[in-house]
Amino acid sequence: MNESITIKEVTTKKEFNHFFEFPYQLFKNDKYWVPPMLAEEKTTFNPQINPAFEFCKSKMFLAYRNHEIVGRVAAIINRKVNERWSQRRIRFGWLDFIEDKEVAQQLLNAVESWGRQEGMTEMVGPQGFCNMDRSGMVVQGFDVETPGSCYYNPAYYPKILEELGLQKEVDTIQYELPGTQAVPDKVLKINNLIKKKYNLKIVANISKKELAKRYGVKFFETLNKAYVNLFGFVPLTEKQIHYYVKQYFPFLNLKMLCFVVDENDDIVGFGVSLPSLSHALKKSNGKLFPFGWFHLLKSLNNYNKIDLLLTGVTPEWQNKGVHSLYHAELNKNYIKLGVKKAITNPQLESNEAHRIWLKYNSKLLIRRRVYVKVIND
Repeated sequence: MNESITIKEVTTKKEFNHFFEFPYQLFKNDKYWVPPMLAEEKTTFNPQINPAFEFCKSKMFLAYRNHEIVGRVAAIINRKVNERWSQRRIRFGWLDFIEDKEVAQQLLNAVESWGRQEGMTEMVGPQGFCNMDRSGMVVQGFDVETPGSCYYNPAYYPKILEELGLQKEVDTIQYELPGTQAVPDKVLKINNLIKKKYNLKIVANISKKELAKRYGVKFFETLNKAYVNLFGFVPLTEKQIHYYVKQYFPFLNLKMLCFVVDENDDIVGFGVSLPSLSHALKKSNGKLFPFGWFHLLKSLNNYNKIDLLLTGVTPEWQNKGVHSLYHAELNKNYIKLGVKKAITNPQLESNEAHRIWLKYNSKLLIRRRVYVKVIND
């Protein structure tokens, strides 16, 4: 007979650290797990640093059996998302648990209980504070090394969640494609016509410092416009934009991004990719010190495998071929750099934009799912 499970809200610094250390114990022998950046994970839950706390509140829970941690979950209420989409939802994220249905149930019960106290009617996840956080549970592609920017979970996770009554809300899909496919001449000719017709340019010959200064804020403003109608999206605030410029732009590789700008030097489309950091995160165990920084810097110059992180076009420029411009430009760079394969970012299965990968020699690699459950009619 199983010993009883105790759920405890994280209230101390020791428990806070245990919350983030638990996956290191759970997945220590799992070759497909890639540890996240530990410092970044902790910063996400720091109200003094993460501007999302201006409109979000959160609780963190740990599950214990015989004084041993057997699971964790974070509960998040994003007021802006609920207002934007006329919902009353509580999110769950950072959900990890041993292969035990009762542990998962007790963790989700804790999320549900707080949600009902706060007047929420649905529970949805895995999701973070905003769309810049990891989202979606793997339901296909368990034998794939996790891209560093995505959640990882073993096959028993979705099986147990579905047994507990959670249902599919949306799926996102990721493709794998070789990085050596040449851009067809026909596409290059059409792209030249598009640039001339609309007076568009590709940002080039610029330093990383100048890129951040001229385009850092503009990039996230464009992202806000491009993603405005996507599932659960709420535009980033000014504080969030400056937060993410500082957080991400220092890591950007100028050879692996493409900004398409109009005659006013405003970004109308973008493609952002990075060399895969998965190997470096494994070697460093998700820590920058003492030697993690070395592995990360090394990976930033290794182009064997890359992750396509973000792509988008503002609504007024959609259906004008802008996406073809940045894809072709990145494609040419990948060939020069000797990229062997690329993993696309998670895109909603209902989003027609992902169909561009069907024009390449691609294969569907990973499917992720966001679940929903009614908790209070």
